[in-house]
Amino acid sequence: MQFSKWHGLGNDFVIVNGMKEHFSDYRQQALAVCDRNFGIGADGLVIILPSDIADFKMRIFNSDGSEADMCGNATRCVARYLYETGLTAKTAMTLDTLAGIIKPELIFENGKLATVKVDMGQPRLKRGETPMAGNPEEHAIHVPLEVNGKTYFVTCLSMGNPHCVIFVDDVATIDLPVIGPKIETHSLFPKKTNVEFIQVIDAHTLRMRVWERGAGITKACGTGASAALVAAVLNGHTGRKATVKLDGGNLFIEWADNNHIYKSGPAVEVFRGEYLL
Repeated sequence: MQFSKWHGLGNDFVIVNGMKEHFSDYRQQALAVCDRNFGIGADGLVIILPSDIADFKMRIFNSDGSEADMCGNATRCVARYLYETGLTAKTAMTLDTLAGIIKPELIFENGKLATVKVDMGQPRLKRGETPMAGNPEEHAIHVPLEVNGKTYFVTCLSMGNPHCVIFVDDVATIDLPVIGPKIETHSLFPKKTNVEFIQVIDAHTLRMRVWERGAGITKACGTGASAALVAAVLNGHTGRKATVKLDGGNLFIEWADNNHIYKSGPAVEVFRGEYLL
């Protein structure tokens, strides 16, 4: 199997052209490929396929074998991969995902790639859209959630996948390997959830640590950073543009007047090769 290894701020993926490479069980392949001791090592396996409604279809499988609806960092990597491998000549393209059509764009300055900007679509704020238990029409903004005998105040929403955002004074004090999976699998979230702990640096800057659904601790999460800005605005912490500082680097997020979230950041190819099935 020919593959290419990419990362977006340390959130890493194995990308495979599924129009050339064929295997029957994506879940099992993800478990094998993403294993950091016995495989290539990655947070996820991304398969590029043809689509009837977009330029390409993107399927994303987490390191635990589960399929993700969407991933912002993977989207940036896929967009650059498609362009640089000659699969498309477009710098602005459409990707068919389980979360709907996503629109990444390669931004060039002086002939060099400066960043990859992704239209992440509109945030979905109702409990029923997240999904989250409770009145499906209500918004979950700064609501109490008890875990391990401690009460956290959470803001929950969907960016095509579920997010639980928690504002804290210092993200460095959070025992993420312990509390992350407890919230991910909490009974409030029927499809589990991504978990973001956010420290407000100032009105234009957020510091974030993330526990990703199906992947655990990662260095960055694009949909999570998008959800963090939305939650920060809803809780009065920031304006509608902010830099989100993650363990792997920075993303710039904007909640535009058209209600769409725009995310800009890097996408880097690490290596390519042949995986022996």
